[in-house]
Amino acid sequence: MNRNNMKNKLSSAQQEELLKTLKTRFEKNRNRHKGIEWPTVQDRLEKNADKLWSLHEMEQTEGEPDVVGQDPTTGEFLFFDCSAESPKGRRSLCYDRTALNARKEHKPKDSAMDMAAAMGIELLTEAQYRELQQLGKFDLKTSSWVKTPGEIRRLGGAVFCDRRYDTVFLYHNGADSYYAARGFRGSLKV
Repeated sequence: MNRNNMKNKLSSAQQEELLKTLKTRFEKNRNRHKGIEWPTVQDRLEKNADKLWSLHEMEQTEGEPDVVGQDPTTGEFLFFDCSAESPKGRRSLCYDRTALNARKEHKPKDSAMDMAAAMGIELLTEAQYRELQQLGKFDLKTSSWVKTPGEIRRLGGAVFCDRRYDTVFLYHNGADSYYAARGFRGSLKV
């Protein structure tokens, strides 16, 4: 096993602690995953160590991942970040590497797309973000980058969402912008 693969593996103690955390959250928020039982989720997680590592990264950055659905064709479980606000450990990021490289000064520490890739997750799409908002009220004080359509990105922009006035809004900004209250939410199929 090379060093990079070892870096992306959890110890038995870390796996046990993560599964305990995920199970507690799963049981506390049953409205997010009606008809899905924890033993089935846990069995799938235990067979996918790389996905467990990604969920650990989501948890470490305060995303509070939880099951929000299951693909009827593949049986894969879908996890979204379900923290009340955009995950604290993933804020103050521009949209992608191109935007980060374009900044001449006051560069953020990273980009949302690069950080998501390093974690093994995907940014939520606008549709997924709206699905998440059906499960609760998220981003009442923060906002989250979402996957930006190619044409908007080619023109230098990127899009983000939040919830204000009990309504989900989609906004635009320059892809190189970053704010302390803007991060990103991720999704992971297991």
